[in-house]
Amino acid sequence: MPPGRRRTGLLAAVAVVTLALDVLSKVVAVASLEGNPPMKLLGGGLYLVVYRNSGAAFSMATGLTWLLSLIALGVVGAIVRLAPRLRSSGWAFGLGLVLGGALGNLVDRLLRAPGPLQGHVVDFLSLLAPDGSVWPVFNLADSAIVCGGAVLILLAATGRDFDGTRGPRRAPKKVPERATE
Repeated sequence: MPPGRRRTGLLAAVAVVTLALDVLSKVVAVASLEGNPPMKLLGGGLYLVVYRNSGAAFSMATGLTWLLSLIALGVVGAIVRLAPRLRSSGWAFGLGLVLGGALGNLVDRLLRAPGPLQGHVVDFLSLLAPDGSVWPVFNLADSAIVCGGAVLILLAATGRDFDGTRGPRRAPKKVPERATE
C-alpha cells in the first residue's frame, strides 16, 4: 500500500470515529439531558446541559447559520482535496480531527431544526458553571476541531509539512554589529 494511501486512510478513520462519537454523544445528550436540570460532574468542574447554538464558537455569528454551514463545507472540501497528497501521519491525524469535528457540526446544521443550513448545533459540555458563564458550552466536535488545530499548529511550528518533509527551522535573524569608532 503506498504511503499516501495509508495517510488518507488514517485521516478517514480519525474523521469517521470523531463524527460517530460526536453524533452519538449529541443523541444521548438530547435524549437524557434536555428538559432536565444540569448534571454536575467532577465537583462542579464539568456540567452536562443541552444548549442549541445557532452561531459559531463563543456565540459569534448568531443568526448566520447558513454562512457557517458554507464555511464548514469549504473546510471539508479543502481537507478532502489535500488528503491524497498527505504523507505525514501527524497531519493526517490533525486534519482527521478537524474534518470529523467540522462534519459533526455540519450534520447538526443540515439536519436539525429549524431546517437545512439553519439547524442549531447541540452543545452540552460546560466547564465550571452550568450556564456557560465561565467558558462557552461546547460539544465533542468543537473539542476535535480545537485539538486538531493545535496538532496542526504544533506540526507547522516544528517544521513538519503535510507532505512528510521537514522544512528548515528558521534561525533568528542576526543583527549586524555596529562598527565602533
